[in-house]
Amino acid sequence: MPPPRTGRGLLWLGLVLSSVCVALGSETQADSTTDGLNVLLIIVDDLRPSLGCYGDKLVRSPNIDQLASHSLLFQNAFAQQAVCAPSRVSFLTGRRPDTTRLYDFNSYWRVHAGNFSTIPQYFKENGYVTMSVGKVFHPGISSNHTDDSPYSWSFPPYHPSSEKYENTKTCRGPDGELHANLLCPVDVLDVPEGTLPDKQSTEQAIQLLEKMKTSASPFFLAVGYHKPHIPFRYPKEFQKLYPLENITLAPDPEVPDGLPPVAYNPWMDIRQREDVQALNISVPYGPIPVDFQQKIRQSYFASVSYLDTQVGRLLSTLDDLQLANSTIIAFTSDHGWALGEHGEWAKYSNFDVATHVPLMFYVPGRTASLPEAGEKLFPYLDPFDSASELMEPGRQSMDLVELVSLFPTLAGLAGLQVPPRCPVPSFHVELCREGKNLLKHFRFRDLEEDPYLPGNPRELIAYSQYPRPADIPQWNSDKPSLKDIKIMGYSIRTIDYRYTVWVGFNPDEFLANFSDIHAGELYFVDSDPLQDHNMYNDSQGGDLFQLLMP
Repeated sequence: MPPPRTGRGLLWLGLVLSSVCVALGSETQADSTTDGLNVLLIIVDDLRPSLGCYGDKLVRSPNIDQLASHSLLFQNAFAQQAVCAPSRVSFLTGRRPDTTRLYDFNSYWRVHAGNFSTIPQYFKENGYVTMSVGKVFHPGISSNHTDDSPYSWSFPPYHPSSEKYENTKTCRGPDGELHANLLCPVDVLDVPEGTLPDKQSTEQAIQLLEKMKTSASPFFLAVGYHKPHIPFRYPKEFQKLYPLENITLAPDPEVPDGLPPVAYNPWMDIRQREDVQALNISVPYGPIPVDFQQKIRQSYFASVSYLDTQVGRLLSTLDDLQLANSTIIAFTSDHGWALGEHGEWAKYSNFDVATHVPLMFYVPGRTASLPEAGEKLFPYLDPFDSASELMEPGRQSMDLVELVSLFPTLAGLAGLQVPPRCPVPSFHVELCREGKNLLKHFRFRDLEEDPYLPGNPRELIAYSQYPRPADIPQWNSDKPSLKDIKIMGYSIRTIDYRYTVWVGFNPDEFLANFSDIHAGELYFVDSDPLQDHNMYNDSQGGDLFQLLMP
């Protein structure tokens, strides 16, 4: 067995990534064929790939599916930490959480880690008008209470005025009273201001597109949607798409026998909602009553369909303004969300259900032919129209990719110089990236060839991590503050397996001690796709992890 090591967490991953041989041209050269393209970046909160274009037969998401039909869709994209602020800061800076040093919500990377450039900042410095609508950066300390203004944005970011009601008592219960519930289908006319945050964000984004149509400068518009983040507060008519009798439980609703306690998240934010509190569920493992599990899943899917209508309105406006032939569209989520798998709800883990995200890119003239005069690529599709057919994705890649690749890939697609790879360490370097440039995936030789792009997936790895305050689930296990982090779970996802080790962590020095292994997990994808049978203790897991380190 190799000697134990104490290291700076995922900094060693930089050494692995920097050793990958990539052709210089594909990694660093700008793409002159797409100079001046606008960018529309759509970021969704807590959206797992429960979409028709990812094979979900229940969820109605016709507008996102339509976008996928004109896009390159990545089937295996993963977030680097399954919680909002750390994930967003990670992919918007192109750095991993061990570099941004943000594992919670309570620090600003420019002060506590390094003055790292962001995707919108880089576009702004290259002549773009950059605009933010809705939840792009996580609000609060982690973005300096300004959504990283003025660095990232040409104008002050927009936040919908009705956002302040999201967690207040606006959910009418069976008793006729208003509650702060988890399940919150509403009559939009009955809520404060008569609207919802995502509706307002769509309206604002449409206004900005209309203004930018006549602009001489290219634009970078980021639109962040709140749903399906909890509470599930959405127009009640979307419930009709998902009758409860059609809603099944998760295929593996029980806590697996071999799951280390440190790996379990006790979904404390769910428990704080009034309707869940009334269920008197035991801590930390539950379970939630079966009928309420169905209602949670129903409301999550209904929230996704509501979100889809907002995406549809936004993209149809892009069409109407004749901007679809000059605008790159990237669509993704900050992380996934467990819907009862492993007896878990919410995110806060290293499982696929928490880290697997949708990721697709529409590039005019490349992933789809340029629209003819008068042709619409993105006509609005009504999810209530039962006659609408499921659209197949356009190009697809099965390769494992990471959200930290968003920065170099958008830069390359827009014709900008791709930032160089980061040295190790890179705290002193303002502009570099830790993710791979995915531009090679967009070089299609023949539009008639197999839509599944070839590659060597066994050479690819996606990394994620999650902190814990203790070996057993407790009140702050889901979202520990930095000072309380005692353990870090580092996870490796390949095409064949997911492998996680939970090791000692010093929050004062940001040091992971790989000789102090608290627990491990090993799941084989082919035989155990749901990750229910932990084979770590049967495989000398600790030895394997040491061998994977540089």
